[in-house]
Amino acid sequence: MTGVMIPEIEPATAADAAAVIALWHACGLTRPWNDPATDFALALREAQSSVLVVRGEGGITGSVMVGFDGHRGWVYYVAVDPDGRKRGHGRVIMAAAEDWLRQAGIAKLQLLVRRENAQANAFYQSLGFEESTSVMFQKWLDGRDTPPSN
Repeated sequence: MTGVMIPEIEPATAADAAAVIALWHACGLTRPWNDPATDFALALREAQSSVLVVRGEGGITGSVMVGFDGHRGWVYYVAVDPDGRKRGHGRVIMAAAEDWLRQAGIAKLQLLVRRENAQANAFYQSLGFEESTSVMFQKWLDGRDTPPSN
């Protein structure tokens, strides 16, 4: 990546919420049944999770929510500003998430990608991720029906 500036990654702060959530919306990562503001606040509140961000000249240009459940690491909301893609920033963001989990002593990273998202699936495969043989089940505990497409 000669001539390409490698972005610096740092933990988000509460003051970053609006910019990070705007990025998630711009990247098409939000869903009506998940409140991104609640997700962001919870990730910053708990010691076993964080939101890591890339700060560019125009503000926050990348993010990843990272955390662990005591057994496995998870990433969510992996985002790169649509105008700044294809510059390796997604790889740098994922490497930062992996480093964060390694420092926490977590040996396995998992993530969820919608089957129809071919671009994201290809990206994660290029990073060495493999499709899991596990089946994911879900159940809403707040009384709502399962949304039509998860």
